[in-house]
Amino acid sequence: MSDIDTSPAPTSGASDRIVTAAMLVIGDEILSGRTKDRNVGFLADRLTEIGIDLREVRIVPDEEAMIVEAVRALSARWNLVFTSGGIGPTHDDITADAVAAAFEVAIDHDPRAVAILEQRSRERGFTVNEARLRMARMPVGSDLIEVDNGMPGFRIGNVHVMAGVPSVFEAMVKAVVSRLTGGRPMLSESVDAGVGEGLIATPLGAVQKAHPSTVIGSYPYERDGRFATNVVVRSRDPEALAAAVAAVEAMLADVRSTSPRR
Repeated sequence: MSDIDTSPAPTSGASDRIVTAAMLVIGDEILSGRTKDRNVGFLADRLTEIGIDLREVRIVPDEEAMIVEAVRALSARWNLVFTSGGIGPTHDDITADAVAAAFEVAIDHDPRAVAILEQRSRERGFTVNEARLRMARMPVGSDLIEVDNGMPGFRIGNVHVMAGVPSVFEAMVKAVVSRLTGGRPMLSESVDAGVGEGLIATPLGAVQKAHPSTVIGSYPYERDGRFATNVVVRSRDPEALAAAVAAVEAMLADVRSTSPRR
């Protein structure tokens, strides 16, 4: 399993390299629908901002074998992995154990995490009991992901293990992203077609074929009882993006001039 580059993210002249990531969402409550995930979108937004492509998202239950399998597969396939959920104080919070098993290392109470827990117990007036100490258990060799509004998460290899509670997850993401080096940012531009996908599907496919260094997607929406489409063009090359957008706009003008709007 590869390590990661934690040098500061570039602000200009970004590398041409492509950096990829995956997210593993852990929890029976997500799969049952009891809890609605808010973390995937937040992570995707923050990674996109620094030029990292979120390429895969998996959701698994609180089952160690499935977590181990997913961590190993995602860590081997993508540059970075981010997990959410399963690092709390209860019996079903088994993410730390599963990640340790995935990396084939021991797990124990991390002295740094224990010290943070004890300090917060003094500041906030709660007791450090056995359940709370579970949150300080981490794979041996991990680095802490520290935040002000919760117990730390941790990083081992290219896997970042973070809380499922959105406010804490978001704080952890911000802490991690500030230390990551991204690649060349993906640029995007949206064009409102004003007509349904059925009218533009064939010519839009031709535009995509003529502009292979871009990714063109169509996203239907309904307004005032009529279906229309937003066309989104993406590319890391601003000139290629501009050329493809111009081609899309020319195609749409031709479609609108020759076809009824429906």
